[in-house]
Amino acid sequence: MSNYLFRTATTADIPTIEKLASATWEPTYSPILSKEQIDYMFGVIYTPEALQAQMQEGQTFILLYQGAQPLGFASYSLKDAENKGYKLNKIYLLPECQGKGLGRLLLTHVETIVRELGGSTLDLNVNKYNQAKKFYERCRYHVHHEEDIPIGPYWMNDFVMRKHLK
Repeated sequence: MSNYLFRTATTADIPTIEKLASATWEPTYSPILSKEQIDYMFGVIYTPEALQAQMQEGQTFILLYQGAQPLGFASYSLKDAENKGYKLNKIYLLPECQGKGLGRLLLTHVETIVRELGGSTLDLNVNKYNQAKKFYERCRYHVHHEEDIPIGPYWMNDFVMRKHLK
């Protein structure tokens, strides 16, 4: 796995993030959400303006590359300063890169950064019907609680999963 590179994204990388998200969202969510909901949420979360706002509000985006080819991205942010809790806001890999250990590589990289920042926990949301829940369980995350989040006229019915980092 030594031929992979991680890089912290800047606003100049927003087109790359948007392109990766465009390639991953439909295959990720079409088994569990309507096309209308996928399109609506994508339009809320992944416009250049929305991504720039997320960066300005404290999300750090990490890009995963093999050579010059971007393969995926993740983002994290401080969630609870008092308890040193962080949140993994996003993690997506191109469909052809899934199942090869790259998701674990990217997730482990974010966990390492959060530990270095003094973080004690890392939370993430996963849709209750998303098969990725099994991946997170293999990575030692557990369901902490359930959460229903309104996004426009739609709802995300999620598990909030947590991993203790210390």
